[in-house]
Amino acid sequence: MNYESVGVVGAGVMGVGVAQSLAQTGHRVVLLDVSEAILERAKKELKSGMRAVALFNKKAAGDPKEVMERVRFDTDYGLLAEVSFVVENVTEKWPLKKEVYERMDAICRPEVVFAANTSAIPITRIGGATKRAPQVVGMHFMNPVPMKPMVEVIRGFHTSDETIEAARRFLAEMGKECVVVQDSPGFVSNRVLMLTINEAIFLLHEQVASAAEVDRIFKTCFGHKMGPLETADLIGLDTILFSIEVLYESFNDDKYRPCPLLKKMVDAGLHGRKSGRGFYTYA
Repeated sequence: MNYESVGVVGAGVMGVGVAQSLAQTGHRVVLLDVSEAILERAKKELKSGMRAVALFNKKAAGDPKEVMERVRFDTDYGLLAEVSFVVENVTEKWPLKKEVYERMDAICRPEVVFAANTSAIPITRIGGATKRAPQVVGMHFMNPVPMKPMVEVIRGFHTSDETIEAARRFLAEMGKECVVVQDSPGFVSNRVLMLTINEAIFLLHEQVASAAEVDRIFKTCFGHKMGPLETADLIGLDTILFSIEVLYESFNDDKYRPCPLLKKMVDAGLHGRKSGRGFYTYA
């Protein structure tokens, strides 16, 4: 195994999913976040995630005890000095991300690749916040990470061919494939998906249809496993808003204007599955 120890920065939904997927494929993981409370919640989410995978593929899930033992939950960024690869998953707010990359850049060994698991922020901008722009690559995982076989890999302006190949090898170790695309806000997946979700929210806002009706049309007419509003709840409405705002700012195009209902729901704390309520209510 080329990447035995991996740093995963950010212990939210995506960070936990990445850590779980890595641990289940035999990697040692350092999962970092800013507080013990967040890390305790991450432990519970990881255990829940392992149970979910076991329902579909018990062999792939691995031994729960061994998987948990491969993950170190910590707040100390200094631990990144020993890892061989980093996947960053912090909130989609550029000032926060910039600070995280500057911090990681000062700690990690010069040869370590930084993979940004971002929904919309340009990889070229992220690389510019470091002294290792050729070793910064976008690695857009889909949720839930352990169950999704494909990853969108994004080449920034300075990303080297060697880094792209390192990303391919890293993902192969996780049992995943990838499609490599060029750097553009939202890349391929979210440039289309966020626009679709935002428009679906406008339909709800304008009372054209209910959330269930919108989703039913997409599932029954087009064969989608989830409708756009169910997908929004899974991703997190706060993440949807951050992403669509980045697209709006980047392209200066009104088609990316966030729906007022989306803003209102985020302000109200209705963030989807992770908060217990979004377009639907969760137990």
